[in-house]
Amino acid sequence: MRILIKVGGAQLESATGRASFATSVAAARAAGHEVLVVHGGGAQLKELCAAVGLSELRFEGLRVTCARTSELALGVLGGVVNKTLVRALEEAGVPAVGLTGVDGSGYAARKFDADGVDLGFVGEVTSVDARLVETLLATGYVPVLSSVAPLAPGESGDDTHLYNVNADAAAGALASAYGADVLLLLTDVTAVRDADGEGIACLDADRIHALIANGVLQGGMLPKVRAALADLTPVDAI
Repeated sequence: MRILIKVGGAQLESATGRASFATSVAAARAAGHEVLVVHGGGAQLKELCAAVGLSELRFEGLRVTCARTSELALGVLGGVVNKTLVRALEEAGVPAVGLTGVDGSGYAARKFDADGVDLGFVGEVTSVDARLVETLLATGYVPVLSSVAPLAPGESGDDTHLYNVNADAAAGALASAYGADVLLLLTDVTAVRDADGEGIACLDADRIHALIANGVLQGGMLPKVRAALADLTPVDAI
């Protein structure tokens, strides 16, 4: 079975959290599964932005990303968080390779359309070249993908910086393109909740759309449920 796991910044903030996650990945591989990892790092990026005097603005759970923030996102997500996670996996006996969308032209983005709100360098995955990832999987490695990507050829927008892709959204699109059998979104939130605050055990596309339309799903939960929908939607892949 091919499993794509999205792990968030909160799980990755501590050495204990990283080690626990790496142990789980090792167990899944020992059981015969192929594993891919997509990670976030919002908490780490927020901390660095604050340290350099950049305020955080969000729209529907997505970080507004100026050119400077885009550079910091590359350094934090594609650098510190990615390589720290790769190290934790290696220490757990899991051979891992850290990647961004740039590496091997793995995946590219278009500028995210946010209902007329300009989010800057925020993108959504529009095309995937799976060859490098497939090669890594075939040779026993776990690809560890950070959610920064170049602008796809032919897309309108500024291509001088990489685009910050919400990790939940990236995971959904990449799970579809890589033919994952299972998409796991790890979070410290116990459930998607209805208007009364009760956890929902099972959701289908119609109910997700209804919850969004009624304003029940907001903030960081929106990218997560949209990722689940994206996993069901074909993405251009080589």
